[in-house]
Amino acid sequence: MKLNDMTSKGNAKPVRKGRGVGSGFGKTAGRGHKGQNSRAGGGVRPGFEGGQMPLYRRLPKRGFNNARFAKNYLEINVGDLENLADGTVVDAELLANSGLLTVPKVNDGIKVLGDGELTKKLTVQAAAFSGPAKEKIEKAGGTALEV
Repeated sequence: MKLNDMTSKGNAKPVRKGRGVGSGFGKTAGRGHKGQNSRAGGGVRPGFEGGQMPLYRRLPKRGFNNARFAKNYLEINVGDLENLADGTVVDAELLANSGLLTVPKVNDGIKVLGDGELTKKLTVQAAAFSGPAKEKIEKAGGTALEV
């Protein structure tokens, strides 16, 4: 095999469409004549139907949406707590000071999720715990307190 025989499949860049004379895309560059889409910066936003009342405005908006009332927790995994010292009381302030929480605002509190392993005996104070997280904390000899 020689270098000029090698082909690239997955990461090959598509060949750029030429715009000049002789490319077959001269003059209007494949954009047609006049009109909104022929202009630089032209085109319409997604969902625009040419002035017709768009589908998302024609359909009725009914029913309950929980987005307004849903709890907005900061999430942390059990595996992230493994770096803390044995017997530590873990709360939002400690997590922020140790750099495990990078977001300055704790919205509705912290939710501890069960990804990772825990071997340290910790007292974890959080707004919510997932089932596996609570199991892993208690299996390691610690306690999970919902605050």
